[in-house]
Parts: sequence; C-alpha cells; structure tokens
Amino acid sequence: MDQASSLRKIVKKQAEGTLKKRMPNKAVNESGKRLPRVIAVTSGKGGVGKTNIVASLAVAFSKLDQRVLILDADLGLANIDIIFGVRPEYNISHVISGEKSLSEIIFEVRPQVRIIPAGSGFENLTALTEGQKLHLLSEFEALDGVADFVLIDTGAGISANVLYFNMAADDCVVIATHEPTSITDAYAMMKVMSTNHGMKRYKLLVNMVKDEGEAKQVYLTLSQAVDRFLKGTVLEYLGFIPQDEKLRAAVLSRKTVMEKYPEAPSSQRIFSQAKAFIDAPVPLDGGGNMKFFMQRFLHHLNPIRR
Repeated sequence: MDQASSLRKIVKKQAEGTLKKRMPNKAVNESGKRLPRVIAVTSGKGGVGKTNIVASLAVAFSKLDQRVLILDADLGLANIDIIFGVRPEYNISHVISGEKSLSEIIFEVRPQVRIIPAGSGFENLTALTEGQKLHLLSEFEALDGVADFVLIDTGAGISANVLYFNMAADDCVVIATHEPTSITDAYAMMKVMSTNHGMKRYKLLVNMVKDEGEAKQVYLTLSQAVDRFLKGTVLEYLGFIPQDEKLRAAVLSRKTVMEKYPEAPSSQRIFSQAKAFIDAPVPLDGGGNMKFFMQRFLHHLNPIRR
C-alpha cells in the first residue's frame, strides 16, 4: 500500500469518527447518510395493547421531528389503519403480486407518519419465490432515507413470520402485562427465539399496570426466568405504561392517545420512551438500511428444520 492510499484511509477514518461524535446515537452509512432504526414491537399473546403502543409511539416520534414508517405485520388481525382512522385501498400483497410498487401503497396517516398496510399476501411469505424475494428487496431498497424510525407491528405469538420480523429488526421490544398468561407467553416467545435461533437481546415494556412497582415485578419475574434458563440472554427493562382509561377513549375516537390526550399519564410515558429511543445507542449489529433489514428477514424465511 502506498503512502497516499494510507493517508486517504486515515483521513476517512478520522472523518467517520468526527461524524459519529456529532451523531453519537445515530447510525450512518459510509456517505454519512442517516439510516433508519428498525424496531419490532411484539408480544407473546394478543390483548396487551401492542398496536396502540406502536401507533402512539409513532406519533410521539413525529412530535420529536422524527420521520416514522410503520410496517403492519400483524397478520390476519392487521388494524394499525383502524387506529389511525384510515382505509388504505392497497397493501403489501399487491406489491408481492407485482400489481403495485411499495411507494404506491405507503399511506400517510399523520404528518411524518406513514404506514405500509398488511394484507393477505403476508400470510404466504414463507412460500415466496426467489423472484418475489428479489422484487421485495428492490422495493425496500427504494425506501432508504424515507424514515428515521421503522416500527414493525408484529402479530402476537410465535408464528414463523413473527419470529423472523423480530430477528431482522435492530431492536425487539416485547410488550407484556401483569397477567400471568401474558408473562408466560412472553417468556415462551423469548425462549423459542433464544434457544432455536440464537437471538439474545430483548427489551421489555410493561403495559397496563397500576404503577412502576407492579411493572418491575413483571420484569423481575421474567428476568429471573431468562437468567436461569436462557443462558447468555439479556432482557432490558424499558419502563411501563400505566392503565389509562383515556387510552381506551382515544381508540374509540380513531385517534392515538398522544393526539387526543397528550397530557394523559400513558401519553407522557410513551413520549418518554420515544425520547429514550432517540438518545439510545444503535445496537452494534444494527444500523443497516431498509434493504439490509429485508435481506435479514428473507434470510430467515427458509423452512425451519428441527
């Protein structure tokens, strides 16, 4: 290697270091372009308020001047559009079939908040042809630069699609309540992903509890089980969202609680979570672009052989 080449590498490395110092918690690519942080929000069972949290978190990000893209991956029960009071004409199944491009089905539901609606085509993702996979990759590649945060509203439980979305994201946020069935199912999901797929990092957000004491009891129960039976697995406590009747009232009015009741206790907690995500470091193996996220997802689509 000549001196000029060595010098160029040193200068490039110093420039990248300077950029990272200026944006310590923001993933950037080689050109200094901001990359989206992909967060999967999931649960071991339904009825824990997962989709409400996704929608409200998206609005909270937008209030903090962040662009958000929601991928509705709650197969069979897709309802993120209902919470926002919209009815998209097209969904991801039309992209898979080649009828529409991804940019044509993306629906803006609020300023700086857009959704990729789910559809019946998502139910057959494990049977995608190689051509369909390549087509999806090219479509997602075109989304680079359109969002600061990508929120994936997964289905509940441990179906293949749910597991794969969780593993492809930069962060996996598990939603649980104080109910024993919710705690048991949350642990079961983490056990499958940790034992069968080597996924070792999770974040816990406890929903619908009366106070932080109750939330931390949920975390203690889960973390003790994880420490004892899932060696090398880390469960991080994100915080809690209190039981709040205003959240239910907001849903009935087809609005998020962040919009309808911004001063409500649940809104304040969700807003704090959004700020925490903005300030938090990106995982060491995260920070890829949208094409990279879809590559990771499609990589897991091969049938699992047990």
